[in-house]
Amino acid sequence: MPSDVTEEVLGVIAQTQRIPRENITLDSRFEELGLDSMDAVNIMFALEDKFDITIPDEAAKQIRNIRQMVEGVQHIVDSKAVQ
Repeated sequence: MPSDVTEEVLGVIAQTQRIPRENITLDSRFEELGLDSMDAVNIMFALEDKFDITIPDEAAKQIRNIRQMVEGVQHIVDSKAVQ
């Protein structure tokens, strides 16, 4: 069962990119969804706002698919909760 963070990340992607939510899965790659690097940047900014987090530039550059994006956000959210 997907976590709340997973569902929220997928929702942000769907909303910012105007893609039907049901078309986005954890296994989706950016290319499959028609997303380019600028789209990814816009998604990152939206995720930072949504979760009140900062995604390091180096980490963002490594993200190539939706699963990596969700895992990265989950890691940052978990780390923030510990502080």
